[in-house]
Amino acid sequence: MRRVCLNVLALSAAALLAVGCAKDHPKQPDAGVGADVNWTAPGGSADEAAYSRLTEIKAGNVDKLGLAWSLDLPEEVTLEATPLSVDGVIYFSGGYAKVYAVDAVTGKLRWKFDPETWKRSPDRFTFGANRGVAYEDGRVFVAEMDGRVDALDAKTGKVLWSADSIPAEYPYNNSTGAPRTMNGKVIIGNAGADFGGRGFVTAFDSKTGKFLWRFFTAPGSPEANKGDPAMEAAAKTWRGEWWKTGTGGTVWNGMTFDAEANRVYIGVGNAGPYDSEKRSPGGGDNLYTSSVVALDANTGKYVWHYQENPRDSWDYKATPNIVMATLKLADGPRKVLLHAPTNGFFYVLDRATGKPLSAGKTTVINWATDIDLKTGRPIENPNIRYEQGLTEIWPGTVGGHNWQAMSYSPQTGLVYIPIQQVGGSFARDLASDSDAAFNVMGLIIEPVIKKPGDGKGKLVAWDPVAQKEAWSVQHDHLWNGGTLATAGGLVFQGTADGLFHAYDAKTGKALWDYNAGLGIIAAPMSYSVNGKQYVSVLVGWGGTVAAMSKVMDVGWKYGAQPRRLLTFALDGKATLPPSPPRDMTVHALDDPKLVLKPADVAAGHGLSIMCAACHGAGFHSAGAPGPDLRESGATLDLATFTQVVREGRMERGMPSFQTLTDAQIRQLHAYIRARAREALGKTGPTTTGANAAAAAAQAPTKPKGPMTY
Repeated sequence: MRRVCLNVLALSAAALLAVGCAKDHPKQPDAGVGADVNWTAPGGSADEAAYSRLTEIKAGNVDKLGLAWSLDLPEEVTLEATPLSVDGVIYFSGGYAKVYAVDAVTGKLRWKFDPETWKRSPDRFTFGANRGVAYEDGRVFVAEMDGRVDALDAKTGKVLWSADSIPAEYPYNNSTGAPRTMNGKVIIGNAGADFGGRGFVTAFDSKTGKFLWRFFTAPGSPEANKGDPAMEAAAKTWRGEWWKTGTGGTVWNGMTFDAEANRVYIGVGNAGPYDSEKRSPGGGDNLYTSSVVALDANTGKYVWHYQENPRDSWDYKATPNIVMATLKLADGPRKVLLHAPTNGFFYVLDRATGKPLSAGKTTVINWATDIDLKTGRPIENPNIRYEQGLTEIWPGTVGGHNWQAMSYSPQTGLVYIPIQQVGGSFARDLASDSDAAFNVMGLIIEPVIKKPGDGKGKLVAWDPVAQKEAWSVQHDHLWNGGTLATAGGLVFQGTADGLFHAYDAKTGKALWDYNAGLGIIAAPMSYSVNGKQYVSVLVGWGGTVAAMSKVMDVGWKYGAQPRRLLTFALDGKATLPPSPPRDMTVHALDDPKLVLKPADVAAGHGLSIMCAACHGAGFHSAGAPGPDLRESGATLDLATFTQVVREGRMERGMPSFQTLTDAQIRQLHAYIRARAREALGKTGPTTTGANAAAAAAQAPTKPKGPMTY
């Protein structure tokens, strides 16, 4: 770890109690004066710090916290959004950009907007993931999967305008993140980097929907770059014909608006294809992938960038939330950005210039030893880009910290980060027998559980000045929820095992928990109505658990547990009806009369990459976003299975696969049946690496949809 201008010995956490700047953390009314205290952005306010200044619920009384009300959401599966609360109404999005408006005191549904994106854009459909809505001046904004941005009347849900943010020439880009508002503008990015989609952000006039500007985060063709200084500069860091091969660098989550500087800071995603020699043969840093980029909010013009991973080769992304804060350093108060990307480091960046001031390791890291603060570049270990064959890297593709929001408390001076530890193996060799491996554009990737602590997560309280851990709480599983910090001295977090926790923000002592009945991945929020404080969280296990199902399966079954919005208050008396507990048994079905041909099983293994994002690698589902097909009666009969595959179930999130031949569907069916028999202990391994590799080479390599987190 390296530091500059940080007099750590002269500072302690206690000395940071009052350094939060009012411009970074807008003053909220005291909870006892009878006013509404709103939560107006995914991270609470423009600073994206996920910090509430409400104090009614505190360490001394949190044991009296109870369920005030709940709202069942039977049409939903994966829920990733942090709700907003504005003047007594809660607004949030479901997985397919449905928007709900709910009375913040009673939980009664006021209105619901269903964009029915699957009717408009079936070719872009994939499993549902949406991380929230934005609000400004009586309007609620949501981005649909196909990139359409809808402005809704906050009182009625009526559509005021719609605008397309993804041009037709970018078929692999999909929107999954929450928009942000910026003084009369609304900005949105998109996903799709895993299959080479070129990244960009788009800004519209928030009142009219008029297109204002677009900034690309990777260069286009030489002709398209001419006259654009930012793209001409970026193009110098690429090799080959990247505009044909793919670039990645999509902005699908973190965006933070700095009203004082009139800038927006965007977190740019991984490069794609992941294999740097495939997308940029012979070298190049590949700007602006894996970077934080500052743009002028009025024009979208480039201001500065800081690249956290030059020449990314491991699906590392700068997309986790970006927090504005003011830290008291040795040379006085400093306006900074706090960032914990997936690569495992924690960065403190100068907000004016993007220069890294310090960096520390929040989890196990073997791809680099440190960050050189003079150059800003990581000090990389040798042979980390699979030059010598299969290479194991920590953190793996889901990172140390992913999209689940961290929070920052100016009261304690600590950042509360949902950290996970898991490695990843990378190889260009397509021969793999593992059902946990997945093929992304010719690169075989597999999670690695080898080191002590692998396969588990932590809640880490991080001191950004000292760049070290203040305390941590060990969790049993990966893929836990985002965090909320409060002026009541608390930190809230939901976990994969279905518990919603409150901890002492200074010490990490566990103070309270609640069994939500299903894994939580979203971040909670807090608001008040008439002086009464509430805490709300969406409960909807899912996301990328399918792609790493063997590692992330904690026993939730598809459709068995209700998806809900839960809201808590002191002395809340509501209860939840019982729901099925976690169950790690695979209740596989089998037709013993069915004869499976080994060649069909092997070919089906290779084709199954198309299904993994929903049904799990090797058809081992973690309960979401799709069912475990080994347990499904619809996959027993080939004719029934063929009908479902050909027709799809678009309204439920399954696209149709009209291009698959009868032979390919038969092969997929054979592989599912073989995997079911394997789960029942009726057979051993069913494929060979060579056969699976041959089938994979014939499978589609660019499904129209992102590997969504």
